[in-house]
Amino acid sequence: MKDHHFYYIRDLTRYERQKTWKVNIGGVFVGGDNPVRIQSMTDTLTMDTEATVEQVIALARAGADYVRITVKGKNDVQNLKNISEMLRKRGFEIPLIADIHFNPKLAEMAAKYVDKVRINPGNFYDKMATFQSRIFSDEEYKEELQKIEKQFIPFLEVLKKTNTALRIGANHGSLSDRVMSRFGNTPSGMAESVLEFLRICKKVDFFDVVVSIKSSNTRMMVYAVRLLNYKMRLEDLMYPIHLGVTEAGEGEEGRIKSATGIGALLADGIGDTVRVSLTENPVNEIPIAIKLVNHFKSYINHQPISAPLFAQTNPFEYERRSTRQVLNMGGEELPVVVADLGEHTLHEILPIRGKLIPDFFLSGNKILDASGENYPVMSLAEYLFESTRWGRMKFIRTNKMEFDRFMENNPEIIMKLKQTRKTVLILESLNKNPLAELRAFFMTLETHIWKVPVILYRKYNESGREDLLIKASSDLGGLLIDGYGDGICIANESDKITFTELKDISFKLLQASRMRMSHVEFISCPGCGRALFDLQETTLKVKEHFKHLNHLKIGIMGCVVNGPGEMGDADYGFVGAGKDKVNLYKGLKPVKKHILFKDAVDELEQLIRENGDWVEPEN
Repeated sequence: MKDHHFYYIRDLTRYERQKTWKVNIGGVFVGGDNPVRIQSMTDTLTMDTEATVEQVIALARAGADYVRITVKGKNDVQNLKNISEMLRKRGFEIPLIADIHFNPKLAEMAAKYVDKVRINPGNFYDKMATFQSRIFSDEEYKEELQKIEKQFIPFLEVLKKTNTALRIGANHGSLSDRVMSRFGNTPSGMAESVLEFLRICKKVDFFDVVVSIKSSNTRMMVYAVRLLNYKMRLEDLMYPIHLGVTEAGEGEEGRIKSATGIGALLADGIGDTVRVSLTENPVNEIPIAIKLVNHFKSYINHQPISAPLFAQTNPFEYERRSTRQVLNMGGEELPVVVADLGEHTLHEILPIRGKLIPDFFLSGNKILDASGENYPVMSLAEYLFESTRWGRMKFIRTNKMEFDRFMENNPEIIMKLKQTRKTVLILESLNKNPLAELRAFFMTLETHIWKVPVILYRKYNESGREDLLIKASSDLGGLLIDGYGDGICIANESDKITFTELKDISFKLLQASRMRMSHVEFISCPGCGRALFDLQETTLKVKEHFKHLNHLKIGIMGCVVNGPGEMGDADYGFVGAGKDKVNLYKGLKPVKKHILFKDAVDELEQLIRENGDWVEPEN
């Protein structure tokens, strides 16, 4: 790759899908000029042929391009043949993917019956992580890589013979101790975990590979995929990339979290296939994924965007844009929620439903706070030329095209904005590619060292709540993940979506992007044939019991494959440990083992009480 500039994609101001190699997965190609493919995973027992076949068919009818199936042992491998044959007898040729952890021999066996094998580089040849620190010398590390290569190349030869594709899929929660010893449980560690295997693939000319890096933490997932994508291109590794936020949860939170993480990457043209992982019936994932992918088709042929590209933020780690605090906006303050009152008055919408109260309200040319204090919303011309408002708290509402024209004709605004201490910008985008245009505006702000806080504003015209939350999360989530924005205001033309729904989506988007925590976060896996209890029912039960603990993150995992590591970000964890048995965690440490499933919720409450984190629910 000749162009080694710093940018993690070719053009930060223009939407274009990244060029990747084309990979054949059972006759359904991914990468190259092919559309972004949709996939999901069964949550049935693989030995239950009828149930698995029925779910694969349901997923295919819903629009899935590929379906992944759990493989736990030899019996599961053998039954893949029966599943495949029954599907074909019923007229379904959808490619199947075997999901393998821990056991390379199973992967070799499964390659005979499926179109792709997914392996996890963190536990395929390396031992399962113990999260205990060990220092590897350069020589020891090199020896370990040589051992992996010696084992991995024969497996690749099997895949070549069976014409089976491969996914190398790393998870934040299951990096090996070896990789973490050198790179940490970080985006660099996840990227390197995949690259170690990719270099071997390229060495033996094996190109039917898809790669993925997933995390339940949207920031971690986005930074890691960007870094992997950047490093792959430095080494001329153009393998297609699969996207997903793992353990996203269920309901509206799961949808917003998925759209935030996946959308931040699709907006930059990164991603050839996606899965929206929900703790629900897997068929529910498909329409969400389709809507998400289709949304970015609207970015195509957007209006040109200009920006001083040298002002780009670090795309591989979080650093919030430095601003001067104005009221409770900017500086070290949490991002605010501004609710657009539209045609209503503040009096008409009071009292506000729910516990989440917006910080400010936009009413025409005024911003109100909850106490009724109001501040003017001005145009750029009013701000620059009306001296009567100098020294007063004020908001300026503008968009990038308008601002660029105004600044060209009135360059004195540069110095005035640099000096201001009582001004906040309300910045909107009218471009079909709002993420790139708003990002370009922030680059302009950084170029002139303007420390003005910015409220991100975006107006939609959606009649369906799900459509709105997918688009808003996709358009604005990537900016928040990059530390851009001191508040958000999501508006909607249609009255089919209520004021309460709009402000709740805003709060959930801030939490999904890791900017502001306003409710308890449940990190729950989507479930598969490894799950040791009913994940959907259990997740709802745990959420109901602990929903008032707004200061906590609680993980709910069906098994130990990704459980402990994926919960590294959680305060407490609930992980399947055997039939009708659960291990309870405090952070990464299991503190109560083999608890009877029926007692686990009460035991988790007791654990939270013992650590001083319990609060009584309000009546």
